[in-house]
Amino acid sequence: MRMLINVPETVVADALRGMAAAHPELTVDVERRVVTRRDAPVAGKVALVSGGGSGHEPLHAGFVGPGMLDAACPGEIFTSPVPDQMVRAAAAVDSGAGVLFVVKNYTGDVLNFDMAMELAEDEGIQVAKVLVDDDVAVTDSLYTAGRRGTGATLFIEKIAGAAAEEGAPLERVESIARRVNERSRSFGVALAACTTPAKGSPTFDLPEGELELGVGIHGEPGRERRPMMTSREIADFAVDAVLSDLRPSGPVIALVNGMGATPLLELYGYNAEVQRVLGERGVPVARTLVGNYVTSLDMAGCSVTLCEVDEELLRLWDAPVRTPALRWGR
Repeated sequence: MRMLINVPETVVADALRGMAAAHPELTVDVERRVVTRRDAPVAGKVALVSGGGSGHEPLHAGFVGPGMLDAACPGEIFTSPVPDQMVRAAAAVDSGAGVLFVVKNYTGDVLNFDMAMELAEDEGIQVAKVLVDDDVAVTDSLYTAGRRGTGATLFIEKIAGAAAEEGAPLERVESIARRVNERSRSFGVALAACTTPAKGSPTFDLPEGELELGVGIHGEPGRERRPMMTSREIADFAVDAVLSDLRPSGPVIALVNGMGATPLLELYGYNAEVQRVLGERGVPVARTLVGNYVTSLDMAGCSVTLCEVDEELLRLWDAPVRTPALRWGR
């Protein structure tokens, strides 16, 4: 095992300490595992809270800041945070305007966020929830009932986060978040398995010269395994899988996402193929984001997420954002 760590047991805590040192604009509670905007709670503003297992960085803590999340709850590697973290985060950022939980559709996350909602409401915090289930690869998986939540999480956190920043009420922010989820679809591909610090070896067996089409962000099986394909062939397969389900009638935002170990040289090359397929299918692309945003430790591979946008959603996407991992505008 070759990892830049001390011991597996302290990986998450060590990372949070390093994040705190690098980003003084955040408040990082290492012991209680909550990351918040330093200026939270923001008066009159709906707060967005998300979280999940660590190992998917920069998701979610890297998206805390003006224009996106108000707080994030990092769990252990590939393990849901606990309800106490979520309630603590909600209480820390609630200004009285309510809190929206953004929850990826994984069984542990769903159960714990649902329990946190009940506890938060007992404390007088108004809470709503949006469930992210954008992955078209499989209907059910090892970790979910229904579709997995993947790249659309970024779209929801950015677009709903912008609406909240503008002062939209909770019902409106929730409605926008649900709209983004309904208009988003994803498909991922693994070229090599990831290795967790605790296990020290690949989390699943992917033989030399093969790839997994439709892999999940924890290494869950996808649709099928095939001999290695070219970037062009993978883009044809992945984009067609997304479009056959999404069927957009207008422009899309495209996220070409690395799984953690795929260099930008390859991702930009893959993006060229994704753009080619979309052009051939007559789908206009309004915006494109390329990079490692929703990762799986050191997995080699990529995913593509498309979100069909209207004028309002595109305006909110373009709105200013200032987080460790996503930053544009004033």
